[in-house]
Amino acid sequence: MRRFFDTNVLVYAHGRDDMAKRELARTSVEEATAEDEFVVSAQVLAEFYWTAVRLKVMGQAQAQAVVRLWSEHDVVVQTPDLVLRAISLHREHSLAFWDALIVQAALDARCDLLLSEDLQHGRRFGDLEIRNPFVASGAHEKPAAPYRARSTRKSAVIPGRRGRG
Repeated sequence: MRRFFDTNVLVYAHGRDDMAKRELARTSVEEATAEDEFVVSAQVLAEFYWTAVRLKVMGQAQAQAVVRLWSEHDVVVQTPDLVLRAISLHREHSLAFWDALIVQAALDARCDLLLSEDLQHGRRFGDLEIRNPFVASGAHEKPAAPYRARSTRKSAVIPGRRGRG
């Protein structure tokens, strides 16, 4: 099951303030990386670095090392085509623009789950399900109408060095 991680989940995996969220986030990241199902975007990597350093979750060198480690997995790059499709998502589904970029990147990477605290838990965009890893099982909100993913999209995923085989 391919899992796309939003910035907030990755920051919680290293945070010191909420230990329960830290453990849930850390477990999700560890499972996904061990199963080679961990996916992020270049946007998420940049946001993680900036947020981790700005909030003093870790120093610059440690944040850079974490970004380097996660870069060994599948990373979706931002292309003009991805941005244009994200704008359509933003306009058609009342998503914040930056969230639409995350959703579109997860769709392009053909992920099954997008783990995020910021998006509507249980909402679907085609085959992609939004899941808040901090919501107790069975506490799903009513899902919104699904997004119909366009079949003509080009994948903008750069496989990690470990590859898929």
